[in-house]
Amino acid sequence: MNRPSARRVPPPSAAPPACTGTPLPGAQLPDTPLPGTPRPGAQLPDTLRPPLARALPATRTLARALHAEWTKLRTAGGTWTALLALVLATAGLGAAAAAGVSCPAAGCGEDATRLALTGVTLGQAVVVVLAAAAVGGEYGTGMIRTTLAAVPGRGAACTAKAAALTGAVLLASTAAVLGSLLAGRLILPGSGFTPAHGYPPLSLGDGPTLRAAVGSVLYLALVALLTVGVATAVREPAAAAGVVLGLLYLFPLLTRVVADPDWQRRLQQVAPMPAGLAVQATTGLDRLPVPPWTGLAVLAGWSAGALLLGAALLRRRDA
Repeated sequence: MNRPSARRVPPPSAAPPACTGTPLPGAQLPDTPLPGTPRPGAQLPDTLRPPLARALPATRTLARALHAEWTKLRTAGGTWTALLALVLATAGLGAAAAAGVSCPAAGCGEDATRLALTGVTLGQAVVVVLAAAAVGGEYGTGMIRTTLAAVPGRGAACTAKAAALTGAVLLASTAAVLGSLLAGRLILPGSGFTPAHGYPPLSLGDGPTLRAAVGSVLYLALVALLTVGVATAVREPAAAAGVVLGLLYLFPLLTRVVADPDWQRRLQQVAPMPAGLAVQATTGLDRLPVPPWTGLAVLAGWSAGALLLGAALLRRRDA
């Protein structure tokens, strides 16, 4: 039988096959880059740079964030209603307080300016509800993710939100305080607060009255900042409003429960509301537990602490 002849296998080629795709392991790439590829160390054009590298300067970023927060605030449902309620509640309660008191001929010992500004104690509740809803509402709707995506710097986002809200409260508070003083100027003389009894008409030309008016506007703005900090930390509108309202109204109740006069004075010196509203006093300053501007500084300390806490938690937590 004839056996089939064995096939002759050609010897392997010493040269590697040509490859135009992925280089073999250990192969060295040419020093000359491909056409259109930037050389090492070359600066990329703006269109090829990543978004974070094309970030705007801090001032422009803050300005745009402030514009966005103001747009959200003024277009949100209920903002203008709350600001109008702030004006009406503050001026209305002040007018009611002026009409509900009488000063006999023997004298009444009342602080007319502080009496006309009584409505600030009610207007601050409207400020708390507005600020808590503006900040905490974003967490409920998920809008906070969009906000932080548009403004990656969380400090800038928090600053812009606080500035926009405080600006709106300042404008409404100015109208509310002026309305309260106007109502007191018109109503108090009919209640016996006349120059004959030692009560000239309320006027911003009087130094203590001007200080009380400016201090009341700043007081409401600081209450707004306090609420912004608490709402940022709590992330729930109802809970944030409850915490701030408790801080404001609980301390005056404690001072009435505590029987020791020394402890009463200490509580009034550190409590946000009693200390802050000391700026409204125009008579009997020596009997105040804390001087007017010092009391407002106490409230500013509470607001600063709340803002720092809220900003720190905002940086550490996810949206």
